[in-house]
Amino acid sequence: MPKRGENIYKRKDGRWEGRYIRERTAARKAVYGYVYARSYKEVRAKLQSAVQKNGVLQEHGAQAEEQADFNMLTQEWFCHIKPLIKESTYMKYQNLWNSYICPKLGELHMEDLTQDVLDSCCRELLVSGGKNKKGLSAKTVADTVSLIRSIFRFYAGRGIPAPCDTRAVPIRQEAKEMRVFSLDEQTALCSRIRSDPCMPNIGVLLCLFTGIRVGELCALKWEDISFAEKTLHVHKTMQRIQVEGAKNSGEGARTKIIVTAPKSPCSVRTIPLPEELVRILGSVSPSGSGYFLTCSDSRWIEPRTMQNHFKRLLKFCTIKDANYHALRHTFATRCVEKGFDVKCLSEILGHASVNITMNRYVHPTMQLKRENMQRLSDLFTVEEQA
Repeated sequence: MPKRGENIYKRKDGRWEGRYIRERTAARKAVYGYVYARSYKEVRAKLQSAVQKNGVLQEHGAQAEEQADFNMLTQEWFCHIKPLIKESTYMKYQNLWNSYICPKLGELHMEDLTQDVLDSCCRELLVSGGKNKKGLSAKTVADTVSLIRSIFRFYAGRGIPAPCDTRAVPIRQEAKEMRVFSLDEQTALCSRIRSDPCMPNIGVLLCLFTGIRVGELCALKWEDISFAEKTLHVHKTMQRIQVEGAKNSGEGARTKIIVTAPKSPCSVRTIPLPEELVRILGSVSPSGSGYFLTCSDSRWIEPRTMQNHFKRLLKFCTIKDANYHALRHTFATRCVEKGFDVKCLSEILGHASVNITMNRYVHPTMQLKRENMQRLSDLFTVEEQA
């Protein structure tokens, strides 16, 4: 079914109808335009196109924009931003808007979006948001506030001031402890992979010794590996995203697999490979082609499937549960323990700055802390001699 505030309805004759403000009279009364289609998805696309083509809000200036509700303003923002961002990012914004913002704020006018209203909305999302009504994570609520801030910023550039300061909305996020495999766990994992060198297991090994993300692994092709140069070139990522409008229309697949450029230009990188890893890769498929995990151009393994395989692998090795990203955390931590140059490590991980590497992915182990603290023992010796 359509989302509240979308102005899309299903008619008795089975067709879908979309309504938008085509113009306003001298008395500021709305004059509506209509579009029709056989499916929700089609009429939604027509409606967005009509709003964009008609340019109602631009034509009538700031006063008309202030008359429109938040949902109508946001639909224009979506039309503006769609060609400028990745499809996956666009769908993330759509999901945040349709799931958490529009149902609560969509019918309000811009001037009604006060600090108190946003505070109340965020508290409700934190306490009872989500499908199970048990509350959303602070990260998700912070993302919704960030989305609202982007919409406000868009209209501020067109002379419509933000009704409140979204930066003042308090969303406290507590840092989560990152899971890093101990040396014993890493040894057990490698031992199991060597005894069963199937391609999904080799994929886990590759992530453990290069730090690449699961989406990057799934999009990797054999031609991205140079045995002559002993390097791995990362320039694509795979993910499953929701098909726009499919959830409400009930027609066709609701999700699809896409292979795109990584999350940022810094993530496009060439990683030197250790000699032993090159030898292992050459032994499992010396003349491989197509996707790395399947050796096929027409078949692939998607990230969720790899995550499920990884869970089974950990269970078989009797290793405490962890998500797939723990491989990346572990790689970064081992590199620091081995004395890697941090700038070098940052580029291997595909980070925009060294600070991201240090603050997010590098986690000293207790053994490393103990070795550093042990250096203080010399001070006790000096005191005794004195």
